[in-house]
Amino acid sequence: MTTEVIDHDDDAHLYDCLVVGGGISGCTLAHNLYASHDLDVLLCESDDRLGGNVRSVTVEDEDGSFLYEDGPNSFEASPSIMRISRELNLEDEMVFAPEGSVSPWIYHGGKVHPLPTAKGTFFGPGGMMRFILFGDLLSWRGKMRVFVGAFLGHAPPPVDGGEETIEDFAIRTLGEEAFHRIIEPIVSGVYCGDPSRLSARSTLPKFSRMEEKAYDLGWNKFGALFYGGLAIRRAESKESTRERHDEAGDPPSGLEYGRPGSYRTGLAALPNAIAAELGTARVRLRWTLTNVEKAVEGRAYVATFDTPGHDGIRQRTVRARTVILTIPAHAIRAALDKVLPGSAKLFSGERRDSAGGVSYPPVASVTLSYPKSSFRDVELADRSGSLRDLPGFGVVSTRSSGVQRTLASLFSSSHFPGRCPDGCNLLSNTIGGTRDPAVGAMSDDDLVSAVDEDLRKILLRPDAPPPKVLGVKTWPRAIPQYELGHSELIAELKRMEDANDGGGLWVCGNYRTGVSFVNCVNFGYEHAKVVAGHLSSETKMINETPSLTQPPYA
Repeated sequence: MTTEVIDHDDDAHLYDCLVVGGGISGCTLAHNLYASHDLDVLLCESDDRLGGNVRSVTVEDEDGSFLYEDGPNSFEASPSIMRISRELNLEDEMVFAPEGSVSPWIYHGGKVHPLPTAKGTFFGPGGMMRFILFGDLLSWRGKMRVFVGAFLGHAPPPVDGGEETIEDFAIRTLGEEAFHRIIEPIVSGVYCGDPSRLSARSTLPKFSRMEEKAYDLGWNKFGALFYGGLAIRRAESKESTRERHDEAGDPPSGLEYGRPGSYRTGLAALPNAIAAELGTARVRLRWTLTNVEKAVEGRAYVATFDTPGHDGIRQRTVRARTVILTIPAHAIRAALDKVLPGSAKLFSGERRDSAGGVSYPPVASVTLSYPKSSFRDVELADRSGSLRDLPGFGVVSTRSSGVQRTLASLFSSSHFPGRCPDGCNLLSNTIGGTRDPAVGAMSDDDLVSAVDEDLRKILLRPDAPPPKVLGVKTWPRAIPQYELGHSELIAELKRMEDANDGGGLWVCGNYRTGVSFVNCVNFGYEHAKVVAGHLSSETKMINETPSLTQPPYA
């Protein structure tokens, strides 16, 4: 195995920024550093493509054209999404879900229950009052318990300030019935985790802030959540309006932020556009990080990668003033131990059934299509239409419903145009997670059978034909779990970064910055400003210090 320094114009080159990890966080960070701050960037990725878990797939067969996602299915419309889409000339490619398709469903007691939508009229289809008066997902006792916690008050948080799980927090504030029939299935479907292990403060920080804000209101002695949420919404609305006006521009006519969106060719349009923008000069694929250390001259870093070569693995090194890692925690291993002593233990310490300090359970994405005639032709309780047309966002199930393994089924063909031929419904199903790790070892046929069996309980007619199987993708390590103790892990990581002499090294995977598509895009925009500010301060210091000007990095 040989070690080679990557050259730039035949001279040893010092990059301003080395970004390790080409998922959405790394891609958007590299884009902002290059396009907005005019910095010399190199983006390295261990896979043979950019985008990480974002994979958009098109299938053409005798029935027509199908477009589906193997990973995330959509983003929430936000100023950051609008901004980066405009910068990459993707605005005209954006598509958004119709208002009627954003309501989630919950399967319980043998039928589906559409939840109210934010835009539903009070008594009309999708309205809160219709859900309260006529919905039977919650008993009247359960509804009253939610009303008390939301509008009157609830038991106080632990007196010792101890960390609560999502289960602890939800039951304390809204009651057991609301937890088991609404919160648990939604959290399991979105995060593929176990609410009895997930930290409420780390996983759902907005709800923790909601309670804190509620108690901040002097008259709200018992912390009724509604008023804290109202205060946060008002503050966020002002901030969003300011950001929209100053940096992002207005959304398309008729669109409100928060609506599910995508691109005509799928979410992969974004990393593909960034790959084209950066070009081969600024992107390295199939490069796996093995080590980071300080350069001999200091004030810079040398990163070592395993790269493919004609005669096997070749080691290549890159020099950079700053290094930002957006790779998964388990992929870091001991790569940073020379610059962040103790990080190897931090990232590889045992955490229950995980091999790393952050748990990444296996999850499979199973994409199936059925004729619309295969679905039950029943009118939904919220008067939004027939179940056969899937006029919602997707369905999750309570644990007592008899659904065995499927965590969530998203109605892809109801969200965006052109995802499947007319007369068909396209469903993206998630199976596995913390409670079902055996999924990681199941065959594709067994995964399809398990999902099809569950769908026949929830949505399909008894005589429905077998599904058209479009894709099965198993992610051995999928969504990072923000379990109890996660905040302490992140605080220790921050302490290590702060103790790093000279700074310029950041560890920023989605286990730290948030797991959603929008979280990753927001990170890329905000952290680019942090990196640019660091480099600007460093350059100013060098220019003002005579002993560092001859030359600084020779």
